[in-house]
Amino acid sequence: MRTVLITGANRGIGLGLTIAYLKTGANVVATYRNEASSEELLNLCEKYDNLRVRHLDVTDYAAVSAFKNEFEQLDLLINNAGYYGPKGCSFGDTDVEEWRKVLEINTIAPLKLVEALYPVLEKSREKRIAILSSRVGSMRENTSGGGYIYRSSKAGVNSVVKSLHNDLSPQGYTVLALHPGWVKTRMGGPNALITIRESVHGLTKVIDGLTLEHSGQFLNFNGNEVPW
Repeated sequence: MRTVLITGANRGIGLGLTIAYLKTGANVVATYRNEASSEELLNLCEKYDNLRVRHLDVTDYAAVSAFKNEFEQLDLLINNAGYYGPKGCSFGDTDVEEWRKVLEINTIAPLKLVEALYPVLEKSREKRIAILSSRVGSMRENTSGGGYIYRSSKAGVNSVVKSLHNDLSPQGYTVLALHPGWVKTRMGGPNALITIRESVHGLTKVIDGLTLEHSGQFLNFNGNEVPW
């Protein structure tokens, strides 16, 4: 049976993806960082026997390295865990410590997670890696400036995706960056354009329709390419 890992699964898009893959019958391992904000995820264990919920701080690299022991093999890794940081961050108003935190979670941790889980991904025929990015990390689409912290972290993880593609696609891996849309979550806010359900429906359709030819792309939740 297919095994899927989803990080940052306690709410929003991560929780939606968890429920979607549980309904397909996949074995899902869903991680959370804070138990106090994970009640809905933890309650799913009573409904689905194909769900394992685990605490994981993706920046605790010793724990991330040991995390591979949770798996016999891993077919699909969805790196959803992320952190927006302070709002605004206009020219002359960037918090350096917060910037470091955002880069750690959004840019460095996704690579370290793939490195740690590589031995169990190697056992799969699917070998699929999806990293949640954002079109605000697109260089071409940055026409408004500002947003230095979050923009740079997503531009950085896009570069990670391209390098992972170059390194791993010859071994049969499919690696891509995904823009989930502007979603009505705590991060996206009430003025966002689409619901979690709409985003998750599109993301799962894109992920499950991937072939090796798609590896290294930056795709919107509707399957359209996003310019780097």
